[in-house]
Amino acid sequence: MKMVDKQLKESISALFSSQKLAVLATNMKGVPYTSLVAFVASTDLKEIFFATLKGTTKYYNLLDNPNVSILIDTRKNKPSDFQDAVAISAEGITEVINNYKQKYIALYLEKHPSLSEFITSPNCAIIRVNITKYQYVSKFQNINILMLIP
Repeated sequence: MKMVDKQLKESISALFSSQKLAVLATNMKGVPYTSLVAFVASTDLKEIFFATLKGTTKYYNLLDNPNVSILIDTRKNKPSDFQDAVAISAEGITEVINNYKQKYIALYLEKHPSLSEFITSPNCAIIRVNITKYQYVSKFQNINILMLIP
């Protein structure tokens, strides 16, 4: 059964509140490259933020190709995951935050206070993903799509 957009947004927000890590997929010269990232989403779900060190493969991949996919899920590696787990794939375009950095650091630290030293490092970049689409999958195959117009 398909969810309406309001219900879908509420479900996505609830899942994002309960999860701290996501899998980020970037493109490394035509080859998929995945990384774990600590993330936070804007309340309107139009943006997801994460931080990375500037010398990482992930950072160079983002500079080369800003198109990404992010997976956030509730799996527990149990057989019940096939019925109970929910996965959200977010597609979007990244940009490095240069202005109003303190605002984004504060938002990030609300969810990840233990990463204060990391995110305030001069070698750390804050990345914004401008989300264009969410795919919400439950019960292993029930798919709902939420399109966001940038």
